[in-house]
Parts: sequence; C-alpha cells; structure tokens
Amino acid sequence: MSSAANVPGSPLTPQLADLRSQFVAAKAEASELVDGLKESQFNWRPDPRRWSMAECLLHLNIVGDRYVRLLEKTLEDPGARSRTGQGPFVYGALAKWILANTEPPPKRKFKAPRSFTPAYGQPITAVLPTFRHVQEQLALLLEQANGLDLERIKVKAPGLGPVRFNLYVTFAWIAAHERRHLWQARQVRNHAGFPRGASGPVA
Repeated sequence: MSSAANVPGSPLTPQLADLRSQFVAAKAEASELVDGLKESQFNWRPDPRRWSMAECLLHLNIVGDRYVRLLEKTLEDPGARSRTGQGPFVYGALAKWILANTEPPPKRKFKAPRSFTPAYGQPITAVLPTFRHVQEQLALLLEQANGLDLERIKVKAPGLGPVRFNLYVTFAWIAAHERRHLWQARQVRNHAGFPRGASGPVA
C-alpha cells in the first residue's frame, strides 16, 4: 500500500502540518522580537546569571542544528524509510510529561548542558538568520517524514545519554523548546530594566 512518504509533494499529514505551523510561528516570533533592536539591547542581560535575548536564540540555534543533523541522518536510513504510517500518532505518558514541562511559562528549570551553552556577545546579523534557517530546515525534514511511522522511528536525544524518543515526540519537543526560550527572550525585552532606546515593550 502506498504512503505519502513515497509520493513527493504530497500534502503533509494533519499532525505534521500542525508541527510545520509551529516552526513557521517560531520563525515569525523571533523576527518580531528582534525587530528594531540595537546590538547592545540584543545582548543585554537582566542580571549576570540570566541569558540575554541573543543567548536565548543562540541556544536554540545550537540545539536546533544538532537535532537537524540527527534527523537528517535518521530520515536517510533505509530502515526508517521503510516504516510507513499515516497516524494519527499519540504521546505516551512520559512524552506528555516532558512536553508539559518544556512548554512556557517554565514549570521546571533545567540547566543547559555545557555543549548547548551559548557564548555571550553575538550579533543579530548572525543569530537571527541562523534561527530562521533552522526553522526552514525543520520544515523540510517534516516533508521527508511525511507518511512515515512517527511512533516507530527513534531519534537519539542529545545530552541525555542513551535516551531515544520517537520522531513525533522529537519534532514536538523541538517546537516546545523553541517556545520556551522565545518566551524567555520576550521576558528580557519586556523587563523593566531593559535599555529601551529606539525600541519599546513587545506586547
């Protein structure tokens, strides 16, 4: 029986279409948040222990790039390509807990692994275009995953040792993680001490 995975250009399944809309929304929100900022504002920290807007986005770039490479490798594997399915796919109890604790506003705080810790003092012209590019890559990967069995295909979780999640949970976690740190960046821009200059609060 044929599947959408075997028909180039087929419409995304509803669940993948929803995930694509989440990555499109993240791309638009990042652009809106950064619009009109000076480099000094982009790199301003509420206090030395908290990230700037630049660090929030750079962290997402680091994590996103790692996941894009893992997903590309996974989706190129012939074994994965042979596992087809249309869904709908569901989350297990553990996945629901992980996603609920990733979504903003944060219910739990997690320390980023050293390899995912962003460097301070990054230019908008490097960070924002990279973030937008990562969202475009994720959208392309959703097209490659179209028609595959998202529950049976497993993906390594970077920074969590041998832990692996299925493809559906992986895409959903990336989107939730992006919302978490975009929310964090918005709190920085709306902070009372934020150096306003030409920019103002973001509603």
